[in-house]
Amino acid sequence: MKENNLNRLEARLLEIKNSNSFDYEYFIPEVWLEPTRTQNISKININPADFFLKAIEKIKELSSNKFNLSADWSNEAVIYNMLTRFTTAFDNDGDGKINIPLGKNSWRETGTFLKSIALLPYIFSLGCNTVYMLPITSIGIDGKKGNLGSPYAIKNPYKLDSNLSEPILEMSVEEEFAAFVEAAHLLGMKVVTEFVFRTASIDSDLAYENPKWFYWIKESIPNRTKPDDENSYGPPIFSDIDLEKIKAKVEMKDFDNLIPPSNVYKNMFTEAPETTFYDKEKLRGKLKNGEIVKIPSAFADWPPNDVQPVWSDVTYLKLYNHKDFNYIAYNTVRMYDTKLAKKENIVKDLWESITEIIPYYQNNFGIDGVMIDMGHALPSELRAEIINKARKNNKNFVFWEENFVLSKKSVEDGYNASLGFLPFDQHSPQKMNTLIYQMSTEGSPIPFFLTPESHNTPRAASRKGADEFSKIAWAVNSFLPGLLFIHSGFELCEINPVNTGLGFTQEDQQKYPPEKLALFSSLSLNWTNEKNIINFIRKISDIRSKYFKNFKDNYSPKTLIHLKASDPDIIAYMRISETFKLLIMCNLSSVNKGNISLELNDVNKIEDLLSETKYKTKDNKLILSLKPFQIIIGECS
Repeated sequence: MKENNLNRLEARLLEIKNSNSFDYEYFIPEVWLEPTRTQNISKININPADFFLKAIEKIKELSSNKFNLSADWSNEAVIYNMLTRFTTAFDNDGDGKINIPLGKNSWRETGTFLKSIALLPYIFSLGCNTVYMLPITSIGIDGKKGNLGSPYAIKNPYKLDSNLSEPILEMSVEEEFAAFVEAAHLLGMKVVTEFVFRTASIDSDLAYENPKWFYWIKESIPNRTKPDDENSYGPPIFSDIDLEKIKAKVEMKDFDNLIPPSNVYKNMFTEAPETTFYDKEKLRGKLKNGEIVKIPSAFADWPPNDVQPVWSDVTYLKLYNHKDFNYIAYNTVRMYDTKLAKKENIVKDLWESITEIIPYYQNNFGIDGVMIDMGHALPSELRAEIINKARKNNKNFVFWEENFVLSKKSVEDGYNASLGFLPFDQHSPQKMNTLIYQMSTEGSPIPFFLTPESHNTPRAASRKGADEFSKIAWAVNSFLPGLLFIHSGFELCEINPVNTGLGFTQEDQQKYPPEKLALFSSLSLNWTNEKNIINFIRKISDIRSKYFKNFKDNYSPKTLIHLKASDPDIIAYMRISETFKLLIMCNLSSVNKGNISLELNDVNKIEDLLSETKYKTKDNKLILSLKPFQIIIGECS
């Protein structure tokens, strides 16, 4: 990769600044320009070209104090997770909405790679050394949700989403992304991107060029509107008896002769078409007999009776080809019946194309790692080849897994870290205490993300305690072994979810249709929210850096001691080394807690680094009271 795109970008911005008079309004959040300004913040009117030039200048200035991560950098990652078109979206013209068509001055209001470059000094100021981007590849149109479509509906994995570029720059979107990676690397920051390898958009370029890589059904078959209508297309319908048998076999990892769908369902599917064509932006195929066929939508593949509606914008790739398994079901796209999952049934050219995706991004952009969407659902041989090819290019290349289950198998499969289950458990003191106890006795089979939210879960600030709960989550997580993680908007106490994927009620899903979800539509974060926790994050990060900068034993259970308080709503633990002892303690409830008793051996004094309050122990016990959502980070002596 030639590292000159950032300089070309800088030169182009200078041309724009010198050639255009600034006679129009262009607003940005004040915190983008002055990252330390987090109170009394608002939007400010600036010359965009001048702003972006100053951001690049700031990045170059900060590079003298850049992060210096080791070869095993994943374990040291402090992550800022962003959906590019959303995280840096802003109402730049001040008309009260995020416009998609370009205005008269040709600057996008949706997020772009250029805006993301300008955000790097802010991300750097939070103590984050890694930027993790949700999919940035081109997006399908057919069946799209919202006014932008899902970034997970991949039209072509080898092409970037052109909407992430700024046309006024007259640079390709690829050049702009390369400039972003260069800018991040100047700061010593790593760049991780997310990829989807087992699905594609239903109007995918790949389907047009390689119809045999996809499943097809007769165009005349309508999509299901009633749950029990077996003659329309939807997830295969199984009897209760068959469902019990299926679940029992899968639980025992017995994939021999898995129960197939009914013949009515299987007969909807056809062979791949001889020719493909687009009819009003919808991809269609024509069989030898002249019949018109279409690509069927995907659906939640496990359990087989999952009630989620059909995913209108994506389909499953046909990773194996066998005449008896020409249909989409749990046993063909996830559990892989043993009769199907044989070497001779592999769609070799499809697998080859998939395994070359990451090397393409390594060679052309210099990315440092990837998150694999649903990697555990890929055939093990395919997953291994994806990882092997990438690590031939870069032995320190990082792989993260979107898996809620923490297991040694993930490490054996080549992953450096897993998402884990903290976004679902962080608000429960009982579950947090159980987790910390397990980590103090057994450790974790694989490092995981320390975060109370992801793009698929409710926001931390939407839970009981709001910003106070968010503070507790950051403080508690900051000193646990794992990958500290900010899902963009967490620091702003954003309450609106990006997607209602997991942990939402039916009422929530009705409240947030695709038009109100950033995963599908043009929305922006509340960048001017004064009830943010940006400074708190920085304060905790400074404390963490002081003690953990050279803490090589961070992942050793011997350095973590779970403490059982006299009240079940209290979370407490210690981190210890040869040079320090830290007490992390909080009240994860909305009521005052008096006379809390905590047994502390070999500790006489505690100084709270947040409030500067000093405590003393008596007979190896600490007795104190905690206000609702109060946090103590205590230096012990």
